[in-house]
Amino acid sequence: MADSADSLAIQIRDGDRRALARGITLVESTRSDHRLQAEALLENLVSESGRAVRVGITGTPGVGKSTFIEALGNRIVDAGGRPAVLTVDPSSTRTGGSILGDKTRMELLSRRREAFIRPSPSGNTLGGVARRTREAMILCEAAGFDSIIVETVGVGQSETTVAQMTDTFVLLLQPGSGDELQGIKRGIMELADVVVVNKADGDQLKIATRAAADYAAALRFLSPRSRDWKVPVMTCSSLNDEGVSEVWARVNEHHSILDRSGELESRRAEQSEAWFWNEASELLISELREERAVAAGLASTIESVRRGTQPATVAARRVISAWRSNDA
Repeated sequence: MADSADSLAIQIRDGDRRALARGITLVESTRSDHRLQAEALLENLVSESGRAVRVGITGTPGVGKSTFIEALGNRIVDAGGRPAVLTVDPSSTRTGGSILGDKTRMELLSRRREAFIRPSPSGNTLGGVARRTREAMILCEAAGFDSIIVETVGVGQSETTVAQMTDTFVLLLQPGSGDELQGIKRGIMELADVVVVNKADGDQLKIATRAAADYAAALRFLSPRSRDWKVPVMTCSSLNDEGVSEVWARVNEHHSILDRSGELESRRAEQSEAWFWNEASELLISELREERAVAAGLASTIESVRRGTQPATVAARRVISAWRSNDA
């Protein structure tokens, strides 16, 4: 990276989109020298973050997440807002992901100067988000974007991480996909702050309306994340841009209620603590792999676990004990 952390931070604060893109590339890098620069950049900008509405959006593949987000982003811009969209490419780190994929699907939104779209590869990261999505959010907020939209790869049992880094978690569903209530995991439903049945148009309108009623009935048996908020079930047509503004209004209403009750502050604090423990775990594992005294016997230990001659729990404890002994 040609820019120093200080000069890059100044450019990002000034709203330089290219600098923002370079900053996100920096925090996503795994090179050790880049990691030090990235940490300096984040320390410089973290005080400038935290003022945006953070929204996580998930849904099954084919539900129309990109179309919905583009319609939502355009509505936000029309209302005078500045949305940043962080999307996750499900490609592996080997291929690097299709960097143009989401920008192609959100062609209209990507042309608007008030909006910023950044795809990142998911790689080996679970939770439906990229490894450095949290850091990218900080940079986007420091650059002046007032709405951060995080799109996950697709709904699944492990795709709840986005709910732990955003203020409002939107679950996007589609009608006519069989037994809808059985097709969505209970955990995802319990985390949702807003439920939206998409593709409510044409022949699907009646089906979508009925599906929304079924979901609303099911939600009565679940406890909402917030005691001050009743999870709404809404319908919309992203293709026809119908009902999208109403969804955004409910997102803002939810954000306001959290802010007034003090729950927003507590959620953000819990998210920061979770981020800390996640980073600590990643660093410890990295150091463990790189410790020469441990690495020497690590391959044979892993092989014994693969062969079934040593339980993983026992092997892990022995490796950690060897690491501690080496540090002593």
